[in-house]
Amino acid sequence: MEYRIVRGKRKSLSLTVTRAGEAVVRAPVGYPADKIEAFVAKHLNWIEKRLQERSAPPLDCMQGSRVSLFGKEYVVDTGKPAVEGGRIYLPAENREEAFCRLLKKLTFQVMGNMTEQIANAYGFLYERVRVSSARGRWGSCSRKGTLSYSFRNAFLSVELAEYVCVHELCHTQIFNHSAMFWKRVESVLPDYKLRRKKLKENGGYMNYL
Repeated sequence: MEYRIVRGKRKSLSLTVTRAGEAVVRAPVGYPADKIEAFVAKHLNWIEKRLQERSAPPLDCMQGSRVSLFGKEYVVDTGKPAVEGGRIYLPAENREEAFCRLLKKLTFQVMGNMTEQIANAYGFLYERVRVSSARGRWGSCSRKGTLSYSFRNAFLSVELAEYVCVHELCHTQIFNHSAMFWKRVESVLPDYKLRRKKLKENGGYMNYL
């Protein structure tokens, strides 16, 4: 297992896995290398799990490549930016920037409609929906009831995007992660634990764009 050691003024060891898939050990100055190696070996399963969560197929925006958005596969083509007819049209230049803009529009449309439908069906009230470029979280809910979704939700299946919607809508009623919160989530999605697990396994999509 490859890892990077960062030494500094600290008293204990810590271990993180970056979004780029690098294991980093932070250690006190002068801490023995063999003990650091033993520390890493002890947490090997944890590291491998984090690496799996951060992995995802490489994103290709070039002509003819295939991209899955909300569970539907599209072929990338060249033209005026649009998502239609099973194709994603991107300009010949600055393709990633144009793709980001398209994803924000698509996410606002899909997640906005999904949020409205779930809210109406289960009695949730929210202020509005917005789309962000957040990397650290799929969604968030403000105290005023504004639901924010990362545009990278577009790379998820409809099943997982639905879980994100339900999770944030439940925060409009319970602004924490208490047992009562999860009970409310379960009242809407009885299989939420499975969806939550799958969502964690798709964390690599947060590295896209």
